[in-house]
Amino acid sequence: MDVQVLLGYIGLGLMLALSGIGSVYGTTIAGNAAEAGLKKDPSKSASFMILSALPSTQGLYGFVAFLMTSSRVATDGLLMFGIGLGVGLICLFSAIRQGQICANGINGIAQGHDVMVNTMIYAALPEFYAILALIAALMV
Repeated sequence: MDVQVLLGYIGLGLMLALSGIGSVYGTTIAGNAAEAGLKKDPSKSASFMILSALPSTQGLYGFVAFLMTSSRVATDGLLMFGIGLGVGLICLFSAIRQGQICANGINGIAQGHDVMVNTMIYAALPEFYAILALIAALMV
């Protein structure tokens, strides 16, 4: 197997794995806060669930980028490595930071503050960069 093709497959694996790992971490960060929030105010369960689910989208972006670029690995191995590493890292950090924002919002809601909408706006900011990474991967 050609080294460039091998690097391309490694890049695709990184794209998929890192974005998925980010979503796992992000959703569990927010989910832990939601569990704590449920002890304070169980009536806010729906808000907690929505905010806990937000970081899961980065894994989907990595999966879409993987599906849309995987056919090019044999011809553009080095490029696929770079794209995979870039998309994977951006989605990883985006999901983790988004999970932290959502966890803070969940804590605020559990304390009785009306911060659901503001939290969703703040959480959309790191998500924007994951979307840009997906678009960049599809445009190359």
